[in-house]
Amino acid sequence: MYLLITYDVCTSSPSGAKRLRQVARICQNYGQRVQNSVFECLVEPAQFVSLQHQLLSVIDKELDSLRIYHLGNNYKRQIFCFGKVTSFEIEGELII
Repeated sequence: MYLLITYDVCTSSPSGAKRLRQVARICQNYGQRVQNSVFECLVEPAQFVSLQHQLLSVIDKELDSLRIYHLGNNYKRQIFCFGKVTSFEIEGELII
């Protein structure tokens, strides 16, 4: 399943800055950053459960915002990019 994850973590305290780094690190483990607080992730259902659990264990539900959009299997028809491309084809080959 293809997910779009967005978050807004309150960083007015040192603990908020730590949460922000933790959320970003978790998301990087499952997908690619396409904007500062936006990640695209291609995961299996079991991975989604783990990803969601990890993120919910980090954020402060009183101060932070987390949104996960499920784009489904036909996600390629639902993504429109304009301007500078900041990501790679997630299902394509990656040569480093």
